[in-house]
Amino acid sequence: MMKSLTVKIQNFLQIQISTVSATERLVSVIGGFLSIYLVMMISDIFVDTRGALLIVASMGASAVLLFAMPHSALPQPWPLLGGHLVSALVGVACAMFIPNPMLAAAAAVSIAIGTMVQLRCIHPPGGATALTAVVGGEAIHALGFQFILGPVLINTLVILIVAVCFSLPFPWRRYPVSWARLPAVSKVSDPYSDISHADFVVALSEIDSFIDVTEQDLLRINDLVNKR
Repeated sequence: MMKSLTVKIQNFLQIQISTVSATERLVSVIGGFLSIYLVMMISDIFVDTRGALLIVASMGASAVLLFAMPHSALPQPWPLLGGHLVSALVGVACAMFIPNPMLAAAAAVSIAIGTMVQLRCIHPPGGATALTAVVGGEAIHALGFQFILGPVLINTLVILIVAVCFSLPFPWRRYPVSWARLPAVSKVSDPYSDISHADFVVALSEIDSFIDVTEQDLLRINDLVNKR
């Protein structure tokens, strides 16, 4: 009875059962520290300390994805760059053309979500970037559309470069996922080796929701299960 209740609670809360090594956790921590330290230094050049702290908040969320979930679909280069940049553009536009700050904030986040979905660059921290452009204060408002290039673009490129370079020495890390150095999926043990990209597109479209997993990961998981 108690075990059944525990399983139900775990399923409801979606507590992940997968674990990572102590080395991987340490790599994630150090990578996050280095990237945010650099981003903080850069942001301080463009705006005051308060504005810099608000900007770093969204980059901090990106750092979690980049260094703790490097294989996820959400922090890959296009979602990272596209998500922050289009959200910054939307946020600045809303701040400039919608006088009511509450409406501007709500519009910035909602339009940023819709734009990221449409452009296939869903990156959750982008919502914070759009919001920062509206509620960041006079120092950020004074930048206007320059906010998109500096500090947002510069910060995004810095955190991207750190993530790429930081993953290179560790063969088990895959960032970007297209540079995966894991063994290819076995066509012998995998009964689904004939599944094509188009098959995945059709299947995922039937779910009609964003799935945070790549095709390579799905095939790799299937391959590992079949080898047991």
